[in-house]
Amino acid sequence: MSASRTKFYLDKQNKKFLGVCAGIADYTGIDVTVVRVGMVVLALVTSGWVIPAYFITAWLAPCKPFGLYDDAEDAKFWQGVRSNPSRSASEVRSKFRDLDRRLADIETLYTSRNTRLADEIDALR
Repeated sequence: MSASRTKFYLDKQNKKFLGVCAGIADYTGIDVTVVRVGMVVLALVTSGWVIPAYFITAWLAPCKPFGLYDDAEDAKFWQGVRSNPSRSASEVRSKFRDLDRRLADIETLYTSRNTRLADEIDALR
């Protein structure tokens, strides 16, 4: 069974304490320092109520599998999918439409009666 790239994981590779803030940063694409500072501010503002939530999250959430993303671009893509799945799907559809149009143009050029193209192909043989 492969790991889901749209699921929240604790990020133990980039952790400072239990990996919750690093996991939130990985899940949302927000810089981990901003998440950590936000967690401290939230703990102070809520009189510490966020601290039990932090430990419960650390206890319940699974650890991020090693090698979940192929590279940084792959990680950024999946963060975008998690933040706005419909936009990501429409971007993928748009890329496929563009690719389909380009392939259709190539097919039209290849199957057309283009004598110049045929002469160039014959010259290459």
